[in-house]
Amino acid sequence: MRDLKQLSNRSVYVSPSLLAADFCRLGDEVKRITDAGADMLHLDVMDGVFVPNISFGIPVITSLRSASDDLLFDTHLMIAHPAQYAAAFAKAGADHLTFHLESDDPVDDVISAIRATGCTVGISLKPATPAEAVFPYLDKVDMVLVMTVEPGFGGQKFMPDMMPKARAIRDEIDRRGLAVHLQVDGGVQGGNAQLCRDSGCNILVAGTSVFRAPDAATAISDLKN
Repeated sequence: MRDLKQLSNRSVYVSPSLLAADFCRLGDEVKRITDAGADMLHLDVMDGVFVPNISFGIPVITSLRSASDDLLFDTHLMIAHPAQYAAAFAKAGADHLTFHLESDDPVDDVISAIRATGCTVGISLKPATPAEAVFPYLDKVDMVLVMTVEPGFGGQKFMPDMMPKARAIRDEIDRRGLAVHLQVDGGVQGGNAQLCRDSGCNILVAGTSVFRAPDAATAISDLKN
C-alpha cells in the first residue's frame, strides 16, 4: 500500500529510518525490513543548510525505488527549500513528502508544490515549535510529524516532553474530524512506544531500534504491540 490516504489514522504503523541502515547494503536492508513487517520506509533527506548534516538525496531514492515496488517511501525533507525540489523527489519515487514548517519557503507554496506531484503531504515541527503553529494547516495536509529530537542526526535520545505537543495536535485533529496521521520521530523504541501511542501518535519512525536490532521483525512487533 503506497498511498498514505488509504491507511487509517487509527491504526499504528512503523516507518524504519534508513539513516540507521548499513549503507554498504541498502537494497538488502530495505528488503530485510520489508520482510520484517515494516509498513513504510522513512527517508531522511538533509541538505547541510536547514540542518547541520548531509545524508542522501535523489539518486539514492531512485535506486531504492527500483528495488522496492510495494513499500511506501515516507520522505522527510530536512531542507531549506522544499518547494524547489518536490517534483524531483516525487519523480525519484517518493510517495509522501514531509517538509518543515520552519523551512525558508512559504508553507502554502510548499503544500501546493507537493500536491502538484501527486504525493501526500506532511508538515514537521522542530522541538521548539509549538503545536498551535501547525493548526492553520491541518486541513491541508495528510500527516503531521512531531520531532522528539533536534533534526539532523540519528541515534539521539528521545525527548518525552514533546508528548504534550503530540497530544495537543491529535486532540485538534480529532476535534475537527480530520483524517490526518500523527507521526513521531527521534529515539523511538520499545520502551517509549506506548507513551507515543498514548499521546496520539500512530506512525512511529524508528531507526536504530529496528535496523540495528538483533531481529527486525521482533523490534517492529514490539513497537506496534
